[in-house]
Amino acid sequence: MKRPPRPLNESFFAHRLWLHILWVGLLMGGCCLWVQHWGITHDAHWQTMVFTTLCLSQFGHALAIRSERLSLFSMGLWSNPYLTCTVLISIGAQVAIIYHPFLQRVFHTQPLTFSELAVAGAVSSVVFIGVEIEKLLKRARG
Repeated sequence: MKRPPRPLNESFFAHRLWLHILWVGLLMGGCCLWVQHWGITHDAHWQTMVFTTLCLSQFGHALAIRSERLSLFSMGLWSNPYLTCTVLISIGAQVAIIYHPFLQRVFHTQPLTFSELAVAGAVSSVVFIGVEIEKLLKRARG
């Protein structure tokens, strides 16, 4: 809100936004494929793991892209309490979809073990870390 608005005739993909969309999409897809491979080779609930990885990746990305240059840690997690609360509620909904019997039937999910959930959580955090590194590189370039 402290910056002036972008010009009306400016493309949505200006400022190399298309590049960000491309690499983050490929990263999310790669993370999901890796989790699928891990889940299949470890006889795990791979479909629920992939679904969880995709959701958690999206939540992390939403938190990370609030600024094109500033780290979430420098802005503070609660500088946008509506977004933070929305992400927390969404994580709660994700947990309910995984573990509540009625929602398991509706969404065709299986309860994940602690290790399955840990793998999905760890791999999905790669997206958040990647975007934060991208912003660090932007700040370093000036």
